[in-house]
Amino acid sequence: MDFNLKKLTSDAGVFFTRAVQFTEEKLGSAEKTELDTHLENLIARADCTKNWTEKIFRQTEVLLQPNPIDHTGARIEEFFYEKLDKKIPSRTTNGELLGQYMLDAAKDFGPGTPYGSTLITVGEYQIRLGGAEREFLQTSAINFLTPLRNFLEGDWRTISKERRLLENRRLDLDICKARVKKAKQAEAKAAAEPDFQETRPRNYVLSASASAQSSGGWDSWDLEDSKESAYVMDQRKLWSEEVDKAEQELRVAQTEFDRQAEVTRLLLEGISSTHVNHLRCLHEFVEAQATYYAQCHQYMQELQKELSSANSNTYPNSFASNANPSTSATCPSPVSSATLPGVSPPCLASTSTPGIAREPSGQLKIQDVQQPSTGHRKAKVLYDYDAHDTSELSLLADELITVYTVPGMDPDWLVGERGNQKGKVPVTYLELLS
Repeated sequence: MDFNLKKLTSDAGVFFTRAVQFTEEKLGSAEKTELDTHLENLIARADCTKNWTEKIFRQTEVLLQPNPIDHTGARIEEFFYEKLDKKIPSRTTNGELLGQYMLDAAKDFGPGTPYGSTLITVGEYQIRLGGAEREFLQTSAINFLTPLRNFLEGDWRTISKERRLLENRRLDLDICKARVKKAKQAEAKAAAEPDFQETRPRNYVLSASASAQSSGGWDSWDLEDSKESAYVMDQRKLWSEEVDKAEQELRVAQTEFDRQAEVTRLLLEGISSTHVNHLRCLHEFVEAQATYYAQCHQYMQELQKELSSANSNTYPNSFASNANPSTSATCPSPVSSATLPGVSPPCLASTSTPGIAREPSGQLKIQDVQQPSTGHRKAKVLYDYDAHDTSELSLLADELITVYTVPGMDPDWLVGERGNQKGKVPVTYLELLS
């Protein structure tokens, strides 16, 4: 108990001394040892690296786990598994859960019904998408998040510890410098003080001489003078020894400060290798993203093909009664990167039926249609469009084509011409020019 109390008292004294020293440095009344420019630049670079790494790490976690509640629960679960030294089980993604719900719903609705069979198809692809997402999350966590976390929780803690130790060494050095300065000032003051006899007034000496002659006691006066002279000499010697001691402590403090500055400098220079490592991890993260999005795009294209092949049998019977396939509509294929930013292509829909089916190509032979002498006009293409069959014309955003209508054609479509190419084009993809 005594040891702990003494340690607590000592720590409190050091804390108070440090607080006073920091205050005096801020006020400019105390000397402060400045670090060299190279070390200061390394410290600033390290602080910048830590701050941005922390922000990137947190935001990447939010990207991979958008739901804050799920994110908190996942981190708590990971914490317990790490403490128990057990492997973290793979979690079911939202896509996999949605796919399973669709498969379960199809069982109740009937797998043989159009709606049930479509649910099965979409559900299977949702499970595939969820599996691709889970693989992406695992790859990103291992190749990108883990190195960032290791830097923040490992390397940076070591750097921070050594920097705090360097700051303490600097404060100790400044204290030693101040102590040497005070000791030298006191030594100079003691050396400048004259001897006791030199400072006595003349009348004091004469009166003392008369008193000594009358009493015959010169010895007592000499003894008093020698004591006072010895006291002055002792003071000078004491301050000289104090200066030597303070200078010795200063040399030790300077050595410890230089050694700690070198250790800190070596750790801070390692930030460059950290940047190289994080650069490699960033490339792996982008590669994982590209693979994930490519898989998703492939799965969605395959799903669209399966749904399109089942269009004629599924959609009319499921969603519309007495639907005429010739008046159906379709949503065009996904827009490429050449489309307008932030704008999605419109969905082509017929006003006569709520179903989603494209106008059959066999109803009108486009190659036999001739451009009328009047009624044709120029149009600017707003979005990319991929032709679904030979009767349609593929479009590129921002190009100009000639369009016109023919009798008996669906009002949502026009005939477009571009040089020797001709085909049907959706009206909603065009801006008609005057």
